[in-house]
Amino acid sequence: MKTNLKIAMLVTDILAALPLARGTQDPLFRQLYAQIKDAILRGTLGAGMQLPPTRELARLLSVSRQTVLNAYDQLGAEGYLSGAVGKGTFISEHLAQAAPAPQATQATLAPMRPLSARGEAYATAMESVGFHQGKLRPFRVSMPSLDLFPFDVWSRLEGRRWRHPDYHMGYSDPAGYAPLRELLCVYLRASRGVTCTPEQVVITSGSQQGLFLLSQLLLAPGDEVWVESPGYQGASAPLFAAGANVRTVPVTADGMDVAYGIAHYPDARMVLATPSHQLPLGVTMSLQRRLELLRWAAAKRAWIIEDDYDSEYRYTGPPLASLQSLDRAGCVLYVGTLSKVLFPGLRLGYIVAPPALVEPVVRAKAVMDRHTAIVPQMVLADFIADGHFGRHIRRTRDAYGERRAALLDAIAGRLGEKVLVGPSDAGLDLAVHFLGGHDEATVVARALEQGIETRALAYYANRSATPACAFAPGLLLGFSSLTPAQIVHGIDVLAKVLSPPP
Repeated sequence: MKTNLKIAMLVTDILAALPLARGTQDPLFRQLYAQIKDAILRGTLGAGMQLPPTRELARLLSVSRQTVLNAYDQLGAEGYLSGAVGKGTFISEHLAQAAPAPQATQATLAPMRPLSARGEAYATAMESVGFHQGKLRPFRVSMPSLDLFPFDVWSRLEGRRWRHPDYHMGYSDPAGYAPLRELLCVYLRASRGVTCTPEQVVITSGSQQGLFLLSQLLLAPGDEVWVESPGYQGASAPLFAAGANVRTVPVTADGMDVAYGIAHYPDARMVLATPSHQLPLGVTMSLQRRLELLRWAAAKRAWIIEDDYDSEYRYTGPPLASLQSLDRAGCVLYVGTLSKVLFPGLRLGYIVAPPALVEPVVRAKAVMDRHTAIVPQMVLADFIADGHFGRHIRRTRDAYGERRAALLDAIAGRLGEKVLVGPSDAGLDLAVHFLGGHDEATVVARALEQGIETRALAYYANRSATPACAFAPGLLLGFSSLTPAQIVHGIDVLAKVLSPPP
């Protein structure tokens, strides 16, 4: 009896010392509930211990009895307490079978179970991909100019959709909003020569989801895939996640070296290519290589994923026709994004699939996320149908052309003897190669110290790259999101960084 009395007094002392913060937005009963629950889970209060009566605890804590009643009721509803009127309130006996584990320290904390092999592949696939965030600085790569986007128009169109919701606000077609697919089909046929029907267009949550979806759908673990090196690491990540054997193919002035790929990896299952504008080198795949790649893929029944990420921006003529427009064997899957022409936060992209592959792609898309968010699709359809899309492309193409010219002029004036400029007829970025013996990492670090953000070309070397994929060191400079004045200032800083010390 004395032991029970001592335990009861101990419990009362523990609860009476609970800290309650008054005057906050968190109600007192929620605080009391959380404190008692934590004491139970930590083992400070054990199974079978009796809690003090509500009146007594209310007096000790200087709160209303209703506060204690509400806390006890919540704990009882969740199974922490048991009892009946006239018998008292006790910590549930069944909690004795679920005693807490010893308190883990940071040094001993470890995952309860390891990731699966597939989970490990997913978790590490993007580890080499960097994401620029924060304040915009010269020369952030692949970033459209947000100040040129008509957000007022977009807001008005979106508001109209919210004011007049319809049945589309429910679950939607996994393939995407039908009017948007129709409009994109018309646009792609006119601007890129893509041969398609609206039914072949599948809307995705950005091109990254499209690449992931196709990698999971079309590749088995161990399948060989050609990728360009250097190249965008985010595009290769879904291939690594799918367990593919990523095989790197060098890039020359004519684009991906198809003959090298055929000679070294003749039985590959897939090719991931950027024929229109290669990142980061900026080259375009020649017609001869395009036809050679299509002949090989048709003979080997291999897939080609054409990643066409910024083809709208060509400054020395109209956009080039897509590789897909030359395909007669149904082996090219055309993947596009709206991140570069609109804004990255929109997260809308698309796949144009061969007719025989449309149904499997749509079904797989439904497994992945049921369907892409519908309201942005509807707003984009209105944006295109009302003519805003075409006007925005023309406006940004003119602005980016001026900024490109400012960058080329500044380089010629300040860096002409220090760097070799790569192809500059398309895209949002420009590659420059060092003429001196500069170390990329050192240049990037020194420029960053002075507020200039650059990216080393070595960043784009695939982690599976072979010596055959070696390329000259240098930097990738983004210009599309910068004013001419910012560009000139950035080049002035780089000129100082690349100049030998006095």
